[in-house]
Amino acid sequence: MPDTDAGPSESIPRDYRLLVPREWFRIDLTRDRWRTQLKTFVDRQARGRQVSAELTRNVWTTLRNTAEVGRARGAMEFFLLTTSRTGGIPASLLVSSMPLRGTPADPEKYAAWLELRHGEGRDRRTVSVVELAAGPAVRVVGTTTLDFHVGMPGGIGYLTLCFSAPVAGMSAPMEQLCDAVAGSLRWVE
Repeated sequence: MPDTDAGPSESIPRDYRLLVPREWFRIDLTRDRWRTQLKTFVDRQARGRQVSAELTRNVWTTLRNTAEVGRARGAMEFFLLTTSRTGGIPASLLVSSMPLRGTPADPEKYAAWLELRHGEGRDRRTVSVVELAAGPAVRVVGTTTLDFHVGMPGGIGYLTLCFSAPVAGMSAPMEQLCDAVAGSLRWVE
């Protein structure tokens, strides 16, 4: 029996809603056309810029690989912030559904488990439990990443929001933007 705090009145949501800035390009990873959507994004960003074909191919390959790995791990949506003048991706968001599979359903226990997994060293991340409108979430912040593991009603798993900001890192403005996007999460009954 899973370690869950879901009460009998909690129903399993049929969907979720998330508000992202208008300039973020959405790719639906649940449909077969995701590669076409991704190619459209890359082509659109390269158009009118002095970006080499090699850089465009590298961006395409990196994003495609990220999407494929994400899909294999339950990713449903991929959001990309418009590229910078150099062709780099300033920020992205990968939304995934993660069943419990032995991970604790209790956010405090899950945070402690993640804290142990991240260990010490220069790649150390800060793990905390925060309260979002959608419910309690485990927040994990690193130098260039910010993840939210939001417990789904019914104790069926976590909806994971994985933000990445490889160009600027998780500086105060980017971290605040990611926090606001995560704060907009709502369950649809």
